[in-house]
Amino acid sequence: MDTQTIGVGVIGLRMGRSHLAGYARNPHTRIVGVCDVDETVLQACATEFGAELAVTDYRRLLDSPEIDLVSVASPDYFHSEQSVAAMEAGKDVLCEKPLTLTMEAANAIIDAVERTGRRFMIGQVCRFAPGFALAKRMVDRGDIGELYLVESEYAHHYGHARGVGDWRVDPRRDPFIGGGCHAVDLLRWVAGEAVEAHAFANHKCLRDWPVNDCVVAIYRFNYDILGKVMVSIGCTRPYTMRSVFYGLEGTIICDNTSPEIHLCSKENLSGPPKFATFPVNIASHNVGAEIDEMVDCILNDKPVETDVYEGARTVATCLAAVESARTGRTVRVDDLLARDK
Repeated sequence: MDTQTIGVGVIGLRMGRSHLAGYARNPHTRIVGVCDVDETVLQACATEFGAELAVTDYRRLLDSPEIDLVSVASPDYFHSEQSVAAMEAGKDVLCEKPLTLTMEAANAIIDAVERTGRRFMIGQVCRFAPGFALAKRMVDRGDIGELYLVESEYAHHYGHARGVGDWRVDPRRDPFIGGGCHAVDLLRWVAGEAVEAHAFANHKCLRDWPVNDCVVAIYRFNYDILGKVMVSIGCTRPYTMRSVFYGLEGTIICDNTSPEIHLCSKENLSGPPKFATFPVNIASHNVGAEIDEMVDCILNDKPVETDVYEGARTVATCLAAVESARTGRTVRVDDLLARDK
């Protein structure tokens, strides 16, 4: 392995603090700069992580020749502008989910990747959560046979997580994209591509918010697999992404906050159906593993699995549900991808 040290900078230090912690643990990275509009948070992170450069304007961060890799961890609607600028400045980029809130903005990032040749990773962190990763391995090796139904949920009470400056309370940020992209991307990762969506929404919990706070989407995936995603940002329950994968020979139940996952398969049926449990580490937002993967791709010249095209496909799959809930029509994912080129 190359012994090169990668200089890193982080934009947005609320979500970005976990990125700083991941870079601090990685032996091949050096934290050079941090950026946030909140000067108190900025100075605290610069001191804690030993950043030489602490700025409130992200463009000053991008001017540093010592920075090779930038984490864009700002609110969703800044991702496109900042990611494009970072790549044009010669930096590789790790961008927090969702990639963007619109296909127009997603295509701007795709264009920048193709024009600059820089590496780009979208932070769909559920792919690095130990429980979900184990479920994916079980499905791939055939433990539950052929999939026929997959479901996931994003249940998170945003009444207690409005974001600094209320950035989540913004009509541009539909929660099915901003938060539900976790569940949608997880199902894409495990089951493959969704073909079309039909969704329903209501607005009963967070009455003072400008967006629907509950959405249920039904998807049809390739190979005639059905899918369901529920997103609720006003539910009275602890945060969870409970997910279930149904196969012809078994069922897996897992989430991102429990120390075990459950498998019922024909192999452990010696009477009425029952579940076997498998312990896993709890790491619902395993940003450290995500960073380690990105660093390995840079140092060893490997392709990034969660690249910009994966990020854009997840945005389109989310937008299909949002448009369906708005219009009452079934929406094809490929139509969105083609329409916004």
